[in-house]
Parts: sequence; structure tokens; C-alpha cells
Amino acid sequence: MKESQGSSIREAWILCLVLGLIMINFPFIHIFNSTQSIFGLPKLVLYLFIGWPFSIGVIWYFVHYIGKNSQNSSIVMEDKSEP
Repeated sequence: MKESQGSSIREAWILCLVLGLIMINFPFIHIFNSTQSIFGLPKLVLYLFIGWPFSIGVIWYFVHYIGKNSQNSSIVMEDKSEP
């Protein structure tokens, strides 16, 4: 069970990395790179200042979810090992 959980965690981290790289790559940067502004700020600046903290928040949530999940699974494993 630990190996499957470890591989799923690794896959989730790889997914976060790939999504982060896609977020700062050409198609998305090109979409938001225009002369129009929202609230007096260029769309690209808003995209980076909103998207970056959002991605950090998703990773923070992901880390806390894994921490709680691994603590629960270790408690369950300890309970099962006792007769």
C-alpha cells in the first residue's frame, strides 16, 4: 500500500510541475499579453500576480492534504498491527 501511495504522490507532484510550466509558457502568456488593462494594470501583470499565488495555494493545500492523509493511514496501519 505504501508503494502505491508513494507513486501517486510522485505523480501528483509531477502534475503540479507540468501545470506550473504550462501556466508560464507561451500560449498563456500570449493570451494575456495585450495592451488592455484591468483596474489600470496590464492583463499580463494581473495574470502573474493572481496565477502565481493561486498555484502556491494549490500546492500548499496539496501538501497539507497529503500530510493529513499519511497521518491517518499510519494510524490505521498501527491499529491493524495490534492484535
